[in-house]
Amino acid sequence: MVNLRPSDLAREHGLSAQAVRNYERDGCIPPAERTPSGYRVYTEVHAAALRAFLALVRAYGHAVAGEVMHAVGDGNVDDVLMVVDRGHEQLLRDRATLDAVRASVGRLTGGPVPEPSQSSAPFTIGELAYRLRVTPATLRNWEDAGILAPVRDRATGYRHFDAADVRDAELAHLLRRGGYPLEHIAAVVEQVRTAGGTEALAASLEDWARRLRRRGLAMLEAAAQLSGYLALVGLVR
Repeated sequence: MVNLRPSDLAREHGLSAQAVRNYERDGCIPPAERTPSGYRVYTEVHAAALRAFLALVRAYGHAVAGEVMHAVGDGNVDDVLMVVDRGHEQLLRDRATLDAVRASVGRLTGGPVPEPSQSSAPFTIGELAYRLRVTPATLRNWEDAGILAPVRDRATGYRHFDAADVRDAELAHLLRRGGYPLEHIAAVVEQVRTAGGTEALAASLEDWARRLRRRGLAMLEAAAQLSGYLALVGLVR
């Protein structure tokens, strides 16, 4: 088996040798053997572990990648698969959310928002929070971010959310589930409020779809690297 130095592993990924040593320290790759003089000696097993770990980072993030590699180190294949399955489950939920947003766009932005009728009173903050299944504090945060602009009752100071506010809140809720920051959502809602302003929303949905596609492809690459590493260390056949 070929002996490798930290710099050999690092060079393949554009890392520093110290980064490789840190990954070993954190349990993301197996412990290295040491020469009599104390130098680390890595092998192809370590190289495969590093490839798998970095592919997992790109697909799932550092925390999940570390969790997977620790499970591999413990020899627990079921735990490895459980973590990976959770990642795919989340991706599936995100895709379903994107589909729900796309299906809602026509309803939310397809035409002028009707004025509330006499029989359709504005929502209170509690009523709107209940409708969206969020907390009133969340709606106040959205107001602070410029996403919502409810009127205030002059006598009581209570917020009143009319039909346009409800539309904006529903749109914010859907985009928030897509992972967008409040500043971005505020810009999108502002565009939707103006005539012909759905372009920003369409661009957001396309960007969201691209990010989900990239994540799915990264998961495929991570699965291939992880499968090869598991076979190399004898955890699967």
